[in-house]
Amino acid sequence: MAASPAAATGTVPSTPGLDLYMTARVADRDGAVAQAAAGYAAALAASPDNPVVALRAYREAIRAGDLDLADRAAAVLAAHHAAPADAPLLAIARAAAAGDAAAARRALAGLESGPLRVLTPALDRWIAGRAGGDVPVDPVAQRFARESDVLLQLGRGDVAAGMAAIGPLIATERAGVDQAAQDLRLAAARLLIGRGQEGAARALLVGDASPVAALRDRPRGQGARPTLAFGVAYLFTRIASDLSPGDPGPIGYALIRGALRADPGDDRARILLAAALSKDDAVDRGIAELAQIRPDSIYAANARAGRVQLLAAKGDTEAAVAEARVLAQAPGATDADRLRLADLYLRFDQPVDAAAIFRALTTRVGAVQDGTLWLQYGAALDRAGQWQEARAALERAVALAPGDPIALNYLGYALVEHGEQPDTAQALLERAAALKPGDAAITDSLGWSLLRRGQVARAIPLIERAAAADPANAEIGEHLGDAYWQAGRRYEARYAWTAARVSAQPPATTRLDAKIADGL
Repeated sequence: MAASPAAATGTVPSTPGLDLYMTARVADRDGAVAQAAAGYAAALAASPDNPVVALRAYREAIRAGDLDLADRAAAVLAAHHAAPADAPLLAIARAAAAGDAAAARRALAGLESGPLRVLTPALDRWIAGRAGGDVPVDPVAQRFARESDVLLQLGRGDVAAGMAAIGPLIATERAGVDQAAQDLRLAAARLLIGRGQEGAARALLVGDASPVAALRDRPRGQGARPTLAFGVAYLFTRIASDLSPGDPGPIGYALIRGALRADPGDDRARILLAAALSKDDAVDRGIAELAQIRPDSIYAANARAGRVQLLAAKGDTEAAVAEARVLAQAPGATDADRLRLADLYLRFDQPVDAAAIFRALTTRVGAVQDGTLWLQYGAALDRAGQWQEARAALERAVALAPGDPIALNYLGYALVEHGEQPDTAQALLERAAALKPGDAAITDSLGWSLLRRGQVARAIPLIERAAAADPANAEIGEHLGDAYWQAGRRYEARYAWTAARVSAQPPATTRLDAKIADGL
């Protein structure tokens, strides 16, 4: 009887390589990607016809970038009619890298009956090497096909038609951040540069996003041709980017690795890969991927910023701050570089240093009207113990953004904590709660304000609601214990404080210990 993917996922194999398989599982669990892949490869060699081992080998091989192992494992799974839905992606990418349209079309057939069939109209255009074809009914498939049509038109020299068609596809970017539209602009501009039409490319390279600015300023050597490899890499990266905000999944990894197989120079895909590996607790592997991005890449600045983020994620505080400082002080440093350093200073409890950066940024052109920047500045000052200056900055943030519930909540809560202007604080928090009624932090702040004003009966339901919405928040849990104690509910108070202590950090843990022992 043929093994199913579900069975392959959940069953421990009976195999001569069981010890190898179990060792690989441990490495897999610990985020040791290369070690896990090597272990699964050995287990598959010991039991070459076992679909359980093959599926694990296939998945880990993709994460590790061992595509030869992935191909071998996929062949075993196919023989057992247990190939995952994403398996054709690597075959398409291999054919694209070789420029083999016939092989790509054969592999494409494997997508037509599965969940990734939305890719087939767009891929069909790249395999044919020309724009046009059947217009998909599915809106997602239609979008991918339209983007492919635009890129093929521009790459093949039909610039007028391509420029006319790209407008509606990037219009959404004008209303806010739209990564898909930015990626399309960059791909289109590279194809235009590849045809020697830098003027037309510059019309698409508007804005200060680092890859856009880099391509606009340094177009030489960044051109591309509308090859099958280019199209497959673009399309796979495009979809992987859409999936990237969530937890890394098998399809996302297959898309990213497929993009890099088709075009090893796809640095946008490599950045997505580093982020996915980091989320999967393989931070060192993610850092290694970023190191492969060349200094002259249009994504070099993104890679440097990503390295800082990953260093911080793995707890290497000193290295993260040091590298962020170098970036922020380098010639040509951007406000984003300075903000990154300030954010790290706040994260690692250096608010005085953070406040100095925010103070400098508030003097820049346009910053006087930036409510978010003034909020960050005020928060840094408050944490640095400079309350009078902090209050002025926070009041300015609220004046600039009176409809921002985060600014309203921060100023209102800070006034409560500093024992100032209780009526004003209450009004600010009520406005924040009306604007964002489901927010646990704001609900807690409103309840805490009422509690500090002696309105215990009104405060408790609000803080209870906040605690139910965010049970791991130690500060909310502590507030709930305080409220219960003031209501004479001593047992419940100690229970709430004990629960809060589980997720609390020093010095809150010491304060909670005292409350648990002695009450208020």
